[in-house]
Amino acid sequence: MRILSGRDIATLTDVAGLIAPMAACMRAVSRRDVELPLRSMVRLPGRDMMGMMGGWLGDPPGHGIKVLSLFPDNPTHGRSSHAGLMILFDAETGLARACLDAAVLTAIRTAAATAMATDILARKGATRLAILGCGEQAAVHIEAMRAIRPISAITVWGRDPTKAAAFATQHGASQAQNVADAVRDADIIVTATPATEPFLHAKMLRPGQHIAAVGASIPTMQEIHADCLRQLRLFTDYLPSLEAQAAEVIAARHAGFDPAPVEIGAVLNGAAGRQSDTEITMYRSLGVAAQDLAAAHAILARAEAQGCGAVVDMT
Repeated sequence: MRILSGRDIATLTDVAGLIAPMAACMRAVSRRDVELPLRSMVRLPGRDMMGMMGGWLGDPPGHGIKVLSLFPDNPTHGRSSHAGLMILFDAETGLARACLDAAVLTAIRTAAATAMATDILARKGATRLAILGCGEQAAVHIEAMRAIRPISAITVWGRDPTKAAAFATQHGASQAQNVADAVRDADIIVTATPATEPFLHAKMLRPGQHIAAVGASIPTMQEIHADCLRQLRLFTDYLPSLEAQAAEVIAARHAGFDPAPVEIGAVLNGAAGRQSDTEITMYRSLGVAAQDLAAAHAILARAEAQGCGAVVDMT
């Protein structure tokens, strides 16, 4: 079995390097050439949680599982809020083939999937970016958006103004004092927070924008107000995850509104994406095991070719 640290993964690939594997993966998801049980969560004392995502991907063939601890207070102590392992198994023997750092893998593959979807759905002339959030995912999503559009201006908002100011300085961005100001002139809006109450409202949106909602992945978290869904076309990575875990979609359905979501893989396979420059689009990322599997396969292939990582005999 080959063991790859977070540093190994960062050496072997970046966000741009995983965009193509994410596109291929999403095509397979919409063809249902996958087995994807919904994410399982174990609640720990306080706000901490452990998540488990397992699945099978038909191309490239293989199965695996990611186990990830989610400790929101870790960044205040200089540690990542995400920590865990991704285990990839051999398709023919079932033996463990690789073990990868799950935190770095998750960050890069999430941003790569967002970049892939944004490249399809955002207006071609989109150059102004709003980042709502100032954590780990916010930072890697700046890299992601720069990989697919010539970003000329970045505006950042965060619930902690001091942290947001430091983030803005680090990334050459301007700081907004509130969400409405952050998104007013944005072509692309990325939400990347663990919010439990929605902060992006319908009255803040304007024609032609694209929203990449990546931060809230369980029903107790919500970044997007359900009323926004009446003004936009909704796309997602995997419909069963969206229906079960996207709080704004659950709220919209309870209010009697069907946002008619479309999987991004279906767009890659020929369905309609953005239909005009005035349409508002949103890609709702929940994150699925197929993305972890596709990313792990791509990274492992590079590691094997370069002799990277530590190889251990598990027999």
